[in-house]
Amino acid sequence: MSNQRLSTKRSRAAGCFFSSSVENMEGSSEFRGWDELIPDALGLIFRNLSLQEILTVVPRVCKAWRRAASGPYCWQDIDIEEWSQRCKPEHLDRMLQMLIAWSCDSFRRLSVSGLPSDSLFSFIADHAGSLQTLELPRSEISDSIVEHVAPRLSNITFLDVSYCKKIGARALEAFGKHCKALVGLRRRMHPLEVADKACQDDEAHAIACTMPKLRHLEMAYHLLTTHGVLEILSQCRDLEYLDVRGCWDVKLDDKFLKERHSSLKVLGPHIVDCYERTFWDDECSDYSDSSVYSWDFIYEGESDHDNVWDDEQDLEGLVVRFYGGGLNLTFAGFDWPPSP
Repeated sequence: MSNQRLSTKRSRAAGCFFSSSVENMEGSSEFRGWDELIPDALGLIFRNLSLQEILTVVPRVCKAWRRAASGPYCWQDIDIEEWSQRCKPEHLDRMLQMLIAWSCDSFRRLSVSGLPSDSLFSFIADHAGSLQTLELPRSEISDSIVEHVAPRLSNITFLDVSYCKKIGARALEAFGKHCKALVGLRRRMHPLEVADKACQDDEAHAIACTMPKLRHLEMAYHLLTTHGVLEILSQCRDLEYLDVRGCWDVKLDDKFLKERHSSLKVLGPHIVDCYERTFWDDECSDYSDSSVYSWDFIYEGESDHDNVWDDEQDLEGLVVRFYGGGLNLTFAGFDWPPSP
């Protein structure tokens, strides 16, 4: 990104925030710079900006904004799912370590796609004392690591482990046993990912036995049977929403549901949805507009993330890369070419 474009964007951001005025008791205008607000207040404001703006625009406005952008109030809700779908594994590792450090272990939500290793999941769990919502779709986590770290995730109330191919009933049982406050579970799969399995009623059994407080459950495209779903319904009496799209062997009687579970909304199983299209059409449909830009950044020559934005340092090590045209088959491996 050119210095001129960055300067223009920085000026717009500064003008937007600094143009506030307050009428005093005598009716005159007193202009106040938002850089005078305490970092916690600035952090609460910046949380309404996009990830890209917080990391690449806000810190360049002034030192006060730079400090606020690396403070915990900006990172109680860490949502990097879209960005993580396009980055390299090593960049994802560094990003998570940086943002979790800035949150001072106070983050309450983490949304990230494609965790590449068990070790990174363990790192997250080590700092998850305040975590309530954990979304890890398409991650390469295993049953064994979930069993090991689940006790450190006891405050989780909503969990998304969709498209996580390496986990199964063991992991779900571990989550259920240790996450006693869990009320929402999203465990969708892709039809191709379960094609080699005979039945997944063991996952239904694990959910039924360990997650009785569930109110929201998504199990789309699992190889479940009617028996497995009925076991869930018999144990999860508070269930309000059940997604069994694509679970073709499930046959639920409408009369039974009205009599036993009158407040339950069931989606599926016989609903034609996006999986009738090709896999990549589905994955990339949101990014087909040529006006959409994917972006990536890395810190070069800086290993201590806590000092990246110290007052004595500048952001010369921050490289921002924009790519037009969105995600396509050319870049299906998420291995971006050098910036134009």
